Amino acid sequence: METILSLSQNFYKLVGKRLFDLLLAIILLPLIIIIIIITGIILFLVEHDKIFFKQIRVGKLNKPFLIWKFRTMTSAKNDCVATTERNWPYGIPDNFVFKENLEDPRITKLGKWLRQLSIDELPQYFNVIKGDMSFIGPRPEVPAFTKYYNDHQNKRLDVKPGITGWAQVNGRSNISHGEKIEYDRYYVEQYSFKMDLKILWKTVINILKREGAY
Repeated sequence: METILSLSQNFYKLVGKRLFDLLLAIILLPLIIIIIIITGIILFLVEHDKIFFKQIRVGKLNKPFLIWKFRTMTSAKNDCVATTERNWPYGIPDNFVFKENLEDPRITKLGKWLRQLSIDELPQYFNVIKGDMSFIGPRPEVPAFTKYYNDHQNKRLDVKPGITGWAQVNGRSNISHGEKIEYDRYYVEQYSFKMDLKILWKTVINILKREGAY
């Protein structure tokens, strides 16, 4: 029984997870395209500014890739990421928290609503199709932070990043960096088809409750 379970988990990690992403992408295609088009039109009509925000993130095995999101902040500030040099010779401190509060004046009124419903992340659907990301996995981090990772923290880069993940359904923006790393490491070591389904379900519940959205 243990051998069968092990073979099943290995198959999912090697082949099944990618097949799951593609199948889910096909199922969700009509809905996501409609939401993206409607959101883009509303953003343009309301704010008369750029619709999308692009940024370099770090993916599996520290490979950089371009990520797309709906713009939720004023264009003048949207490209600002914490690039300040920090004294972190032993990795990012566990108690470090990096987040923009929804009351941040840089976040637009429409952007606040998009973040609460996680609609701003939907353009990453195309990153999933391309293969840079998965629907489920650790959230992709910016190079300005991953360059400080120690070996323990680098473990979260052993899998493709996701639109949602174990850390996101267990606190999202309300947890410290150390807690996020532990949730992500747990996922990297334990993920399976059953776990991914559980994360998807909890993601839907959290979005409806608007929990931990920044």
